[in-house]
Amino acid sequence: MGIKPLLPGRLGFGTAPLGNMFRSLPEDEARATVEAAWDQGVRYFDTAPFYGAGLAEIRLGDALADKPRDEYVLSSKVGRVILDEVEDPAARDLGEKGGLFEHGRPNKMIDVYTADATLRSIEDSLKRLRTDRLDFVWVHDVAQDFHGDRWLEVFDTARTGAFRALRRLREEGVIKAWGLGVNRVEPVELTLDLDEPRPDAFLLAGRYTLLDHGRALQRLLPAATAQGVDMVVGGPYSSGILAGGQHFEYQKAPAGIIAKVERIKKLAAEHQVSVKAAALQFALAHPATAAVIPGATRPSRIAEDVAALGEQIPAAFWTAMRAEQLIASDAPVPTV
Repeated sequence: MGIKPLLPGRLGFGTAPLGNMFRSLPEDEARATVEAAWDQGVRYFDTAPFYGAGLAEIRLGDALADKPRDEYVLSSKVGRVILDEVEDPAARDLGEKGGLFEHGRPNKMIDVYTADATLRSIEDSLKRLRTDRLDFVWVHDVAQDFHGDRWLEVFDTARTGAFRALRRLREEGVIKAWGLGVNRVEPVELTLDLDEPRPDAFLLAGRYTLLDHGRALQRLLPAATAQGVDMVVGGPYSSGILAGGQHFEYQKAPAGIIAKVERIKKLAAEHQVSVKAAALQFALAHPATAAVIPGATRPSRIAEDVAALGEQIPAAFWTAMRAEQLIASDAPVPTV
């Protein structure tokens, strides 16, 4: 189990922004950003049908079409099928995440986690990505933030449908690994409690960051580590607020979060540390973490991410963060 041996590095590229998340991204800017990631040595790319109703997959596939397929690792997600039918993007029911991709393609998407839908979703993704295979497949958003009070019912459908289909594909060698791609810890905890099927890893967005890591640290990650299940950290900048943006949890950041970020910035400035470096290196310091996959919409952001990974952070900074109760006292931190 686990995916660490399969990854070419600890920094990946999350493609939600390529699906026009929050804003409409020009085609040339999207292409240049992927090219910049490649030129900076990034070889793990994560995407999903949900990102702009297939737009991110199409853009990523076009950008990688001339790259040797054996030289990079690719993951996408299942749980949503994109239809040819067109609808008003503003009318989509996206749970608590309404409006995220209002600038994406207008195709209608349906939530469906059965085995047949899983196979169809993968087939459709392969066409949009212009490739013959996926390395990892994540079951996407099978949690309360998208399904409300029905989420346990949806989870059970995924357990008997998508989970088993992906296990079979892994056993047949069609994919290398599978797991959950979610913004909540509860479905991952449930999955780890199952006798079968057993995941290889999970992609957890926003729940192991400088701003939010308590529950994952105390309950989820010890269980995952004991079972040899790795974690990919999505959203290490907490929807952008830790990288100079204004969003947290995909919404405008509330006053309390802004105040906490300002405290982190103050300590970072005192110790001559960039907040990006602190965010990425904190997420990677946990032994369960296999990779971080920040998103980007500009080529310059990729270079910043690469530089942040190599930045030397003094131990005194982490001591101060703990003293100010900005990170948990028992959270692993990088060593100099």
